[in-house]
Order: sequence, then C-alpha cells, then structure tokens
Amino acid sequence: MRTRSQSRRRRQQQTPPVVVENFDLEEPIVNQNIVAMADNRTMAQMLQAPIEGYEDAIVVPLINANNFELKQPLINLVQSNKFTGRQDPHNHLRFFNKVTSTFRHPEVPNTSIKLLLFPFSLDGEARDWLDKEPPRSILHMG
Repeated sequence: MRTRSQSRRRRQQQTPPVVVENFDLEEPIVNQNIVAMADNRTMAQMLQAPIEGYEDAIVVPLINANNFELKQPLINLVQSNKFTGRQDPHNHLRFFNKVTSTFRHPEVPNTSIKLLLFPFSLDGEARDWLDKEPPRSILHMG
C-alpha cells in the first residue's frame, strides 16, 4: 500500500517539466502552467511588475555626504512608536521629531533625515495612506 507522499512523488517523477522560454526573462520558467489572460499575456508576463509610474510619495533630496548612512538603532527607535492611524497623530509627530532631532550629520539637512525615516514610523492604515499618496507629493517635513 502506498502513502500519499509516495503517490505524489511518483506523479511528480512521471510529469515532464514545462519549460517556457523567451518572455523577456533572464532564465526560462520551469514547471509553471501557461495560462493566457484576457489581454493575451501569460501569467509569467503578468507577474513582471512594471517599474514606471510606481515612485514613492516621499522625495528625499540628493545627499552628497561621503559617510552618511542611517544606523539600525535609529531606525529601531523610530519603529518603537509606529503610527497606525488609530493613535493621536500629534503625539506621534512629537515623538518622531524628538527622535530625529537627536541625530545630526554635518553634511545632511535634518529634513532629509526625517524624510528618510518617516516611512519606518508608519504601520497599518497609516502605511496604506502613505502608499496611496501621489508619486513625488511629499517634498519636505517641517
């Protein structure tokens, strides 16, 4: 008597892999069903996410500092009080401003640091709000 896993293994060994080539992918797709969609694209083509038009809402000015990077402890501190959209937004912004004002870099404006860190301070509905904002619509933080 065969177990389920033995039967499944046997079926997998008997089914030859389907190889789909030349869909502007670097490598062929193996063992994936070809399903034509309503607009005649295959599932493999539909899964290739376009990058045009998906810019972030927050625009961070170019930073020309040689040794600038956001350190993980600072990101963790900002994330320790995430705004989900259900708390008092004024309290969240006071905390966020207090945390970001403690970090200084001589060649980087504090506004740029705030813009870089702000997405890390959001979660839930607040994160959804940010994701739905028009591209390049947030240019500065006061």
